[in-house]
Amino acid sequence: MSEQEDRKARAVSWLVVGGVLTWKVVKSAAGALLRPKGPSPSAEPKSDAARMLKETADAGREVVDASIVAFHRLAEHQPAPETDPSAHRDLSGRAGDRNLDLEEGVDLQKRQQSGTLLVLCALALGVAGAAGFMVIYWTGGNNLLLGSCLAAFFAGFGAALVFWSHRLTIRKEAIDPREEFPSPAPERERAFDEFQAGWADVRRRRLLQWAGFAGAGLLATMVVSILRSLGFPPSTALYTRVWKRGQRLMTLDGKPVSVDTLRPGSTTVVFPEDSIGSEKSQTVLVRVHSDLLRLPASRTGWAPGGNLAYSRICTHAGCNVGLYETTSHQLMCPCHQSTFDVLDGAQPTGGPAARPLPQLPLYVDSDGFLRAGGGFTDPPGPGFWGMPWPS
Repeated sequence: MSEQEDRKARAVSWLVVGGVLTWKVVKSAAGALLRPKGPSPSAEPKSDAARMLKETADAGREVVDASIVAFHRLAEHQPAPETDPSAHRDLSGRAGDRNLDLEEGVDLQKRQQSGTLLVLCALALGVAGAAGFMVIYWTGGNNLLLGSCLAAFFAGFGAALVFWSHRLTIRKEAIDPREEFPSPAPERERAFDEFQAGWADVRRRRLLQWAGFAGAGLLATMVVSILRSLGFPPSTALYTRVWKRGQRLMTLDGKPVSVDTLRPGSTTVVFPEDSIGSEKSQTVLVRVHSDLLRLPASRTGWAPGGNLAYSRICTHAGCNVGLYETTSHQLMCPCHQSTFDVLDGAQPTGGPAARPLPQLPLYVDSDGFLRAGGGFTDPPGPGFWGMPWPS
């Protein structure tokens, strides 16, 4: 609105205010002069002068209220009542809106106090979770703690939004007839004004506003920090084949395994003699009849006496392959039912696994004990991103 239009609007408003004030005074004076003499219907009679003074004061209060509304309309660039057909509608909502809090007699002050405390506590939880995530991530801490802090961050800010919507906003029931698209310009402007009013309410709560900004900043920092994990090659520890040549095969209770410890059709779990109980080195030892073997030509000497050794870690998701079906000579993973053919180098025959179980070459020492002829044929466990074996 230009300065000239602003002056014109103010002049019109003062004319309206002056006209209303004059009309009220004249009406009050005329009523006092034309009212018949006699006792007032009220219990306490009043003089015409006092009655006239009271009515004039009431008229003055109404004029002041009307002038305040007029100035508010000018400040908000809204048309005057004479030109706005919807001026009778509530500026904070539709004419049919119901304030449910007001109808139910809710103590808004107490609810907003408790709501502010709940929102602040939830935001504090989210900020603490984000800070914990950053510390654990950059120090290479436990993944379980990393995920717990991330969960606390999202839970805290999610709870803050829920508490804010339920305890810091007025509950309304809005009823308005459906209108054709696109909505009329006044409707769009009113919706925009209501949205802006909500943002103003947020800005008034400075403590919660800054807490929200802190959480948003930490979230951005977390996202940027995670980029540090992209583009780096896997740790060299993932490429290790665990076993070394000459290590004896030991049971979990520390006993060495000889070539005749198992009978055909039986299995046991073995470990390197210096890593008993290690999850990465756990190996399943199976004995079959030697004439059933279908190993590749390069592995014909890896199964002395029909003893076959394979990594016990499934190549699909890392579960323990612990079930052996003697008739079909299949090792099975109980998690996702992947099956591996023991006689054919543990090639996958069913389920989601796509890689065979890494095989451990074996030989018999002079005392008749089984020893590793080297490491596994491949790194044990699930494949990772198809990375080539380092040279």
